[in-house]
Amino acid sequence: MEQLSEFADRFAAEAPACDYWTLRLVEEDSDHLEVRQGVMEPSLLGSSLGAMITVVKGGGIGYGATSDLSAAGLRAAGARAADWARIQARLGLFDAEFYPRTSTRADYHSPIGQSWKSLSVADKLALLQDANRALAVDDRILDWSAWLTRRRVSQLLITSDGGRVSQVFESVHPGLVAVANAGSQTQRRHGGGSDWAQQGGLERLAAARLLEDALRVAEEAIALLDAPECPDDTRDLILMPSQMVLQIHESIGHPLELDRILGDERNYAGTSFVTPGMFGRYRYGSELLDVTFDPTLPGELASMVADDLGTPAKREYLIRSGILERPLGGVLSQVRAGLPGVACTRASGWDRPPIDRMGNINLEPGEGSLADLVARVEHGVLMDTNRSWSIDDSRNKFQFGCELGRLIEDGELKGLVRNPGYRGISAEFWRSLDGVGGPETLEIRGVTNCGKGEPNQAVHVGHASPPCLFRDVAVFGGGE
Repeated sequence: MEQLSEFADRFAAEAPACDYWTLRLVEEDSDHLEVRQGVMEPSLLGSSLGAMITVVKGGGIGYGATSDLSAAGLRAAGARAADWARIQARLGLFDAEFYPRTSTRADYHSPIGQSWKSLSVADKLALLQDANRALAVDDRILDWSAWLTRRRVSQLLITSDGGRVSQVFESVHPGLVAVANAGSQTQRRHGGGSDWAQQGGLERLAAARLLEDALRVAEEAIALLDAPECPDDTRDLILMPSQMVLQIHESIGHPLELDRILGDERNYAGTSFVTPGMFGRYRYGSELLDVTFDPTLPGELASMVADDLGTPAKREYLIRSGILERPLGGVLSQVRAGLPGVACTRASGWDRPPIDRMGNINLEPGEGSLADLVARVEHGVLMDTNRSWSIDDSRNKFQFGCELGRLIEDGELKGLVRNPGYRGISAEFWRSLDGVGGPETLEIRGVTNCGKGEPNQAVHVGHASPPCLFRDVAVFGGGE
C-alpha cells in the first residue's frame, strides 16, 4: 500500500484541471496450485498493477486507464480521460452532474488468521498430494484433483474532494473434485471448499476440511453411478446452501442490478423481468423471504468498507418479508432511476470502470434445523451442489441441475438419486418458499467468476444462506 500511496501523491500533485477527479490504483497478485491424478499441474502466478483515472469536466465523464504509473504515464491517462469527458458531454446518456462525489476516508483489510507464506510451496503441494491419494479410492474414479488458489488485491482510491479509501482483499480458496465412471454413466462430486470461497488466509484450509472431505467426495461420486435417476414429477424441494448460492445469484442478484433494469446490459448480459415500478410493492417471494446486501460480515467474499466510487458500504434489505424494497444500484444509477440503492459500484481491476454489481447478497435465516425441514416433507427431493444452470435473458425462467439428490418420503431422507434438476419461474418459485433453516444452518459461501459488462468484468461476490424448503416444484432427472 505504501507504493500505491506514492503513485497517488504523484498524480495529485499535477492532476488535470476539471470539476472532479478520482484515481483508483489496483495491485493484484494471485497464485494457483493444483495436483491432478497425483501429478502437479503447471502453477499459475498472476500479477497486475495499474490505475484508472476518472475526470468530470464540462458536463461529461471520461475514463483513462494505464499501467504506466510514471508522472508522464499518469498525465497521459488523465488527458485521455478529459478527452473522453468532452465526447461524453455531447453524446452521453446522462449529465455528469449526476456523477457522485466523495470525501470518504476509510480503511479495510480482510481478516487473516494464517498468512499464505506461513507454508512453503513444498508443504502446500504435499497437502494436495495427500488429498489426491484420499480421492483415488476405487478404479471407477477416473479423474480427480485438488487445488489451492490465493488472491490478494490492494486498492487505493483518492478523489479531488479529499477522499481516500484504502482496501486490501485476501482470499484462499481450496477445492476437490472426483469423477467416477461405469460404462456410459459418469458422475462428478465437488468438495473440500470448492464452493466455500471466502476472504481469509490459510486458516481456510481447516474450515473447508480439504483432507477430511476427500473420502466423502469420492464415495458419493461412486455411489451416484448406481443410484436411480431423479424422478420427473412435481414435488417439494429442499435446496442445500451449496445450491442456494446459485439460486440467489441468478434469480435474485442479477435481476435486481439497477443498470440492467435501466437497460444498460441489454446488448450483452440481458435485461430483467424487474421494472422500476415494482420496488416498494411487488411480492417477490413468500413472507419468509428476507434478502440483504451485507458488506459487513467478516470473511464473506465481497465484504468491504466502501465501493469503488467511495460510497460507504452498509447493510440494507433488498427484499423484506417477501416484498421487493430496493435494487442493487450505486449512487449514479440511483439518481438516474430515482430509486434507493446500495454501495455496489465495483470494478474487476484497474483497467475497468466501476458498474453496478452484486456484493454480499444473503438470504437471512429463519428457524429450525435441516431435520426440521425434512420432517415437513411428505414427498420431495433434497438437492446439493450446482452442476448446470440455464436462465433466460430477463432472469426469469430457469432450469438448474445438481450433482446429488436424496429422496424424501414421509419426513425421512431416503436413498440417493442421480442427475437431479428442477425448473421454475423466479417469482413463482420464491413465493413457494415454505421453510428457511435457522442461524445454526447458515453457510457463508461465494462465487469467484460473476461476469458482466462490456468489456467483460469478472468479480467475486458472496452469498450466505441456510437450507430452504420450496413447495410443489417441477423436478426431473437426466444424465449428461
